[in-house]
Amino acid sequence: MTAHTTGLHHVTAIAGDPQANIDFYIRGLGLRLVKKTVNFDDPSTYHLYYGDDAGRPGSLMTFFPWGQVAPGRIGSGQSTTTAFSVPEGSLGWWQNHFRALGVDATITRASADEERLSLRDPDGLQLDLVASSTTDPRDPWDSSFVPAEHAVRGQHSSVLTVANPEHTLRVLTEDLGLRITGETSGRTRLEAGDGGAGNIVDVVADPSGPYGLVAGGTVHHIAFRVPDRATQELWRQDLVERGFHVTAILDRQYFTSIYFREPGGVLFEIATDTPGFNVDEPLLELGRSLKLPPWLEPSREAIEASVAKIDVPEDNNELAPQNDQPVGGIAG
Repeated sequence: MTAHTTGLHHVTAIAGDPQANIDFYIRGLGLRLVKKTVNFDDPSTYHLYYGDDAGRPGSLMTFFPWGQVAPGRIGSGQSTTTAFSVPEGSLGWWQNHFRALGVDATITRASADEERLSLRDPDGLQLDLVASSTTDPRDPWDSSFVPAEHAVRGQHSSVLTVANPEHTLRVLTEDLGLRITGETSGRTRLEAGDGGAGNIVDVVADPSGPYGLVAGGTVHHIAFRVPDRATQELWRQDLVERGFHVTAILDRQYFTSIYFREPGGVLFEIATDTPGFNVDEPLLELGRSLKLPPWLEPSREAIEASVAKIDVPEDNNELAPQNDQPVGGIAG
């Protein structure tokens, strides 16, 4: 194998109403909208990116909000739960925060070292907030909606649910370079790079469950990190030689990507860390205006007319005094 992933890059899911999506992830989860662009393969649809202040790999959650999209089915062959890292001892605050917003959230203990708050976003996407006894050193986005002492530090992990985990585990270890760090009944934990939050994948075996249907409220794909395009090119060649059907390298403006489907059915992406989200707008203005790649700029007027009007809170682009008071109902 020519390369190992250093961890999670982003998770991309399907949403419905873009304004409800913005309200939940900015006001509810306290993330920053770091890019407002369109689906390059379907420019009539937004592609919204959320993360930390700069949209660093490992902090990112992205969405295609397809408006009146039919609900999907969460099941085998999918990334079924996306987890974010929060400080130890913060889940009580989060549960009260979501209760004030009309969102049901349940605290469970996954292990002696991890406590989880489970909830669903407005489209039914399964999310967890994970409070671990291991300190996550990443800095949170300075949001006025969530106090820094409780705020999301970035991605924690993703759960992949498959009917037969054997082949999926082989791909993750032999082709992506993750290592197995824990096993319980029907569940295997793997970690990449330095391990810890932002580098974790849990594979769950569900041989009798329904196969997932990708639509509203489901994950479209999960992306792993690679440092640069040169490494990505070598990795693509290696995957092709191993028999995978891998896409050409695609320019996503803020990174380049390749895609392939692992044997359990989950769509994997390998995305570069560079060039980053400030390539077309300053750091302080991320997410403020609709950004288009050069090849779509000639169609800007038609694209702007086709996408829904959305309101992004001013807090997204200026540091504001923190306020832990609840804001509006956003239950889905």
